[in-house]
Amino acid sequence: MDSWVIAMMLGASLFLGAIALFAFLWAVKNGQFDDEEKFLNAAKFDGEDELNDALKQELKKKSLKENYKPE
Repeated sequence: MDSWVIAMMLGASLFLGAIALFAFLWAVKNGQFDDEEKFLNAAKFDGEDELNDALKQELKKKSLKENYKPE
């Protein structure tokens, strides 16, 4: 292989890697990976009763956080 082919391949791979890094950082900044419990809860709660119980627990947590007044 000629050296120009290696330089072109290296340049193209660096360019594509930079694009991938930019896309990943943009996704992290915009909160694309913030929902860490979605898939865990989908596997944990299969039936309608379990989902209703989970919703009640979440609402209870939110109301306790809103009504909490530190001394």
